[in-house]
Amino acid sequence: QVQLVESGGGLVQAGGSLRLSCAASGRTFGTYSVGWFRQAPGKEREFVAVTAWSSGATGYADSVKGRFITSRDNAKNTVYLQMNSLKPEDTAVYYCAARPYGGVNTREYEYQYWGQGTQVTVSS
Repeated sequence: QVQLVESGGGLVQAGGSLRLSCAASGRTFGTYSVGWFRQAPGKEREFVAVTAWSSGATGYADSVKGRFITSRDNAKNTVYLQMNSLKPEDTAVYYCAARPYGGVNTREYEYQYWGQGTQVTVSS
């Protein structure tokens, strides 16, 4: 069992940056792929980024490619999402999710564990 807690959300102006953290407890994070998803008001939750467990390979949605970077510190059981050049359309609740021994998984149903989410609001 893995418990995930996101932090780092907040209010930022367009063009600014935020770094989200996803901290895991209960099991070591090293063998889990960790994905980031987001859900804007009135919209379905969508994939944002992922870091695979073994290769460290990453994947990004086209809408964030070149602006967001996901990384992991297995020693701290934490995965990060660095968000740069933020746009108002990035406003959403951001969730991290974990899948044991996963790859570059981009679908919600592929993940077993989810955090509670953190709000990111980008003002224009």
